[in-house]
Amino acid sequence: MDIPFNQFKADLKTDKTLLGLWLGLGETFSAEICAGTGFDWLLIDGEHGPNDLRSILAQLQAIEPYVSQAIVRPPQGDHVLIKQLLETGVQTLLIPMVETAEQASGLVQAMRYPPSGIRGVGAALARASRWGRIQDYNASANDQMCLLLQVETRRGYDNLDEILAVEGIDGIFFGAADLAASYGLLGQSNHPSIVDAIANGLKRTRAAGKAGGVLCSEKHIVEKYSDAGARFIAIGVDGLLLAAATTELLNSFRPGGCDKSISNY
Repeated sequence: MDIPFNQFKADLKTDKTLLGLWLGLGETFSAEICAGTGFDWLLIDGEHGPNDLRSILAQLQAIEPYVSQAIVRPPQGDHVLIKQLLETGVQTLLIPMVETAEQASGLVQAMRYPPSGIRGVGAALARASRWGRIQDYNASANDQMCLLLQVETRRGYDNLDEILAVEGIDGIFFGAADLAASYGLLGQSNHPSIVDAIANGLKRTRAAGKAGGVLCSEKHIVEKYSDAGARFIAIGVDGLLLAAATTELLNSFRPGGCDKSISNY
């Protein structure tokens, strides 16, 4: 049995714009429904969504038969948690709140087996190696790991060039909401100055040979980010889509029957 090929990692090296969806509901049914849509990638959110190791594993299993590639965002860049997530079989992680090159380097190490890294060796017990059926897993795993780092603070943005210089990083994701808050613009993720800063960051990321990403549902801003070099863009969030659709449905039968305001992201 061969190790699964990380198509998302491969596609990041092309000129494709990979469109994705955020999964924050923590449910296998909704994850599979979204997987059937045909998004290039789906992000299972363990930072703000009600997810733990077992619910993440269940959603990975639900998504796997479909073309959508799974990404997992843990609540933090903890080396032990990263090890556990990799053992579930996920090959692409998005680590939040990365602010320094030193932090980035440590995360690269956590994704790889020695001598290239510090990942604990024990995949024979895990789904990642299909319980030992992928006989060359230890030798081939490093090549299929994809590490995305989330830059979403003023400090992280100021250190962007140093972070980009760290070998082993596949992409940088710009967190618009937290970045805006870090600059005193809480709740204004689409503020012109934040949009311009992210576009600039995307250009610098592309120039450094890395893939840039962002979450945005505003089509004209998505186009600007794409023009700036973004290669993976989330264009929606499962919970917000459900909230918007159910609000619209009720209001179509009972005008004013539900609050029409849905938060921007």
